[in-house]
Amino acid sequence: MSAVITKFAVTSMVMWMAPVAIVYGFYYQIFPGVSKLSPSAQTMASGFLAVISVNLVIGFYIYMAMKETPHQEPQPDPAFLANAKASINQPTSSQVSDDSHGKGKVE
Repeated sequence: MSAVITKFAVTSMVMWMAPVAIVYGFYYQIFPGVSKLSPSAQTMASGFLAVISVNLVIGFYIYMAMKETPHQEPQPDPAFLANAKASINQPTSSQVSDDSHGKGKVE
């Protein structure tokens, strides 16, 4: 259980940090070639890449979740199954006293 929480926490942090780092890199022109773009093109490119980075992180998280295999198949509670089978075999009070079979017969 703690491995699942750890994966979720790390993925959540990366999902917040990646777009902020991309926008920061474009704003301070850390990435090569960004200074050649116009300010509006820098804004568009940084926003687009930030959105793409979030989607990539979500996709990676889904991939990791689908790759996990359960250690054992979940099994129903035996006491619940026994009670359910017993309740199916017992006639209900409407089945015992109602012999009209839906024809509207009044006793």
